[in-house]
Amino acid sequence: MQKTLDISEVVKRSGLPASTLRYYEDKGLIKSIGRNGLRRVFNEKVINILASISLGQLAGLTLDEIGTMIIDSNRVQIDRNKLTTKANEIEQTIAQLSAVRDGLRHAAVCPEENHFNCPKFLKLLHNANQYTKKRNKS
Repeated sequence: MQKTLDISEVVKRSGLPASTLRYYEDKGLIKSIGRNGLRRVFNEKVINILASISLGQLAGLTLDEIGTMIIDSNRVQIDRNKLTTKANEIEQTIAQLSAVRDGLRHAAVCPEENHFNCPKFLKLLHNANQYTKKRNKS
């Protein structure tokens, strides 16, 4: 027999407000299995679906993209190519942010009175400009 949770328990376990759960249900991402009085009731596995939605959102996927991967409350059908592409994009973003972080740290401790006299700072500026040019071409 499947364990059920009313909406208040899903809110408690997922950390999501009831309004978000109702919105996800309206979008077809989750489905209640009935009501207990006025409260929606869900299969306990909805917690896994909600965690999958959260992971997808953290990765930058839209709810529509995530919705294409949710089959029902018991399983998901992962678009492996889409996730690989997204992971590669995140990897690029991490590299860019790491370079920015390193540049800021260098600028904060650079011994040069005028940063434009520092070869390392000038290289950081050049790299930032190259990134901007590349981004604006796309």
